[in-house]
Amino acid sequence: MTRIILLNKPFDLLCQFTDEGTGARTLAQCVDVPGVYPAGRLDRDSEGLVVLTDDGGLIARISQPRHKWPKTYCVQVEGVPTDEALAALRQGVTLKDGPTLPAEVRRIEEPSWLWPRTPPVRFRQSIPTSWIEIVLREGKNRQVRRMTAAVGFPTLRLIRRAVGDWTLDGLEPGQWREVSVGSIAAAPRPPTRRPPAGKPRRPG
Repeated sequence: MTRIILLNKPFDLLCQFTDEGTGARTLAQCVDVPGVYPAGRLDRDSEGLVVLTDDGGLIARISQPRHKWPKTYCVQVEGVPTDEALAALRQGVTLKDGPTLPAEVRRIEEPSWLWPRTPPVRFRQSIPTSWIEIVLREGKNRQVRRMTAAVGFPTLRLIRRAVGDWTLDGLEPGQWREVSVGSIAAAPRPPTRRPPAGKPRRPG
């Protein structure tokens, strides 16, 4: 039977089960379920939802950009993003490894469910901070951080709030819960491409 685990990954924890000799904390400190692996990763300095499963097909569906699974992030940035900066993020920005896909972006208040981070985020007294929500459907390396930096508002804290319809609601850092296979049915699938009206669909 397929196992699906939702973990709230703490800050400063590798999103893998081995430390490769570094002595760093890993997923093994939080999850003691054999045979499950993360479907996509979070950076060591990022927090929030990680989906783990023993289903290779599900891992591919979640992690491969062609399936367009939305991942929702709450992002604390240095400064207050302008309308122009938010518009650039929505349209997609060009990074060193190419352009990003358009993203859903909006300003939000600091989340009421937010937990204290250890160690705390370092602020510059002279510069305010603010929060935005970003929904991505791809997964370039450190993408959110590079995107906000590209428009002039560096990321200070990054929390993945949701993967598809799965959220970290009710999970403190380091806690996890198991969900049913049936919940996959609520997860997004790529849209069906329809031929223009009046033109027959090509076979095959």
